[in-house]
Amino acid sequence: MSGLRYTEDHEWILIEDDDVALTGITHYAQDQLGELVYVGLPSVGTDIVQGETCAEIESVKAAGELKMPVGGTVLEVNESLVDAPERINSDPTGEGWVVRIRIADSSELESLMDEEAYKEYTKGLS
Repeated sequence: MSGLRYTEDHEWILIEDDDVALTGITHYAQDQLGELVYVGLPSVGTDIVQGETCAEIESVKAAGELKMPVGGTVLEVNESLVDAPERINSDPTGEGWVVRIRIADSSELESLMDEEAYKEYTKGLS
């Protein structure tokens, strides 16, 4: 999906409308974690700063976390992940989105990688 921006911790963010964005974990991250069995979601209305944990993710292999790519307020969470965390495995940047936020400071987006830079970054990790 074009328009995505990425963190070094393997989260993505997609701007939907000016200051509203979806976020989740990347295909690389879900592949490393393996089959997901649990997603702990934040409460709507929570303010989270850039880099702070906003969701817990557990797989059959490991536990991880979704860190906020940019600071903002949680507008919506993907409730379908509570009963079907494997949606992140099958479609991490689509149906597997985790949190919809209102961005507090759009200048924080400048610190994120575009798709090409992220692909280069993950090549070095293999």
